[in-house]
This record gives sequence, C-alpha cells and structure tokens, in this order.
Amino acid sequence: MNGLRFRLADDSDLAAVVRLRDDAARWMLDRGVTGQWRPGELGADHFRRTMLSGEVWLAEADGRAVGGWELWWEDEGAWGPQPPTAGYVHRLMVDHSRVPPGTGHRLLRAAERRVAEAGRPLVRLDCLAGNTRLNAYYLKAGYQVVGHKEGKPQPGGASKAYTLLEKSVRDGEE
Repeated sequence: MNGLRFRLADDSDLAAVVRLRDDAARWMLDRGVTGQWRPGELGADHFRRTMLSGEVWLAEADGRAVGGWELWWEDEGAWGPQPPTAGYVHRLMVDHSRVPPGTGHRLLRAAERRVAEAGRPLVRLDCLAGNTRLNAYYLKAGYQVVGHKEGKPQPGGASKAYTLLEKSVRDGEE
C-alpha cells in the first residue's frame, strides 16, 4: 500500500475517526486484548475536543480512512507538567481489514515526523501496563520505557496503570 496519504482530520471526518476507533477496539477484543479499548467508548465529541487542543490525523488509501492517531502538545494526565519538548501520540489505530502488516509503524513514523517538524525533540506515548504485546510493539519501534503511571483517569471508566515511553526524533535519531 504505497498510496498511503496523511492529513489532518476535520469535522467532516468525525464519523470516520469514530469508526476507526471502534473497529480497532473490536479487533483487540477479538484477539483477547481486554481492558484497553471498548467500542462506543469515544464519540465524535471526544475527537472534536482533541482537534481544538491538539491534532487528529488520518491515513487514507483509495479515498478511504484506513488509520489515524491523535497528537497532543501536552499530556499532564500521564506525564505531569512538562516543558514544551514533546508531542504525545494517542489512539494509534489502523483498519486491519484494509491495510497490510506494518501500516501502524508507518503511521507512527508520520506522527514522529510531525513532532520533529514542530521543533520538539521527543515523542511520548503511554501504553496500558498489562498489554505486553503493545508494549513490545512500541519497544520494537524504538521507544524506551521511562516510567510508569498508576491511576491514570480513563474516559468513562476506572483509572488504570500505564507504561510511559518516549523516543528521540532529533535529526539522525529517528
């Protein structure tokens, strides 16, 4: 799938972003990954709010949204107050029925490029501590564990423990 195109989402994309998120949640549940995402958990209002304070990105192929992610410029809930040195990737999602293996890494690389273009040297993300498969995915992508966060509030649910990971995206280090 060489024709993958990345662009900022807007209000007209909200239904597609919600569909991607719900489909990714169902994909995880079908594979026994529980406690991470639930279908119907986040609606258009969530993504609209994110667009006001950060960015929501889409990956498209053949005119259809096949992936996306959120990019925040601060994340005090997980990382506490921080200087403006990082971009925070959230909700990396792909339509597994429409993309080949490795597409998630391509989306992650696009998010990393965006953070670097904004002049920030670090990309940070957090991952459910008990999701060993996803933690391994990010480690393989070059992220390093830099801490843990107990009791991070969740949209519409109980607080959970997370692994905090980061990666340098300075020139030559990506």
